[in-house]
Amino acid sequence: MARRYDCSDASDRATGLREAASAVRRGELVVLPTDTVYGIGADAFNGEAVGDLLQAKGRGRNMPSPVLVGSPNTLHGLVTDFSEQAWELVDAFWPGALTLVARHQPSLQWDLGDTRGTVAIRMPLHPVAIELLTETGPMAVSSANLTGQPSPQTCDAAQNMLGDSVSVYLDGGPTPDNVPSSIVDVTGKVPVLLRAGALSAAQLREVVPELEEAQ
Repeated sequence: MARRYDCSDASDRATGLREAASAVRRGELVVLPTDTVYGIGADAFNGEAVGDLLQAKGRGRNMPSPVLVGSPNTLHGLVTDFSEQAWELVDAFWPGALTLVARHQPSLQWDLGDTRGTVAIRMPLHPVAIELLTETGPMAVSSANLTGQPSPQTCDAAQNMLGDSVSVYLDGGPTPDNVPSSIVDVTGKVPVLLRAGALSAAQLREVVPELEEAQ
């Protein structure tokens, strides 16, 4: 039976964060608010849990899960060949609605799906998400919807779709925006905008003028 906690109540929030972190460590799924939409998350280093996440969404391995982190410092242990331009984007837009596609460290023992050696990674601008990520470490997090359905802006919408496939729901109220994060590929010599979302190409070019847009 799924448990749900109201993060607007200090006591319920503390209990919910503790229970969610414990659930993640046990390899279970949790739903958390972010600055874009609600996400369904699992321990990024637990391949079985990530598989359960994809299954709960009805999503194949060809659509691997992004990873959320609670601090930019976490990147040092996760990515390799991270350019100066990539760090400039992190400094300018994290925490926030910018996802970076980077090459992950070859030594990492994780299975996020068919990633071809890359990872889509982001630090969300939401206090509940950051508190949880600080406790758990990197999490595989995807929008908390069934594939093909709208991404949820409320905990109710997420729970109506995912039900008891999730152990803990953290209700942070409606999310501020349903605009997805912008995605920039930083695996090459020049950053490439794969998806314009909350951040426009013009905003990103203020930091990295050489940014290209995917054709």
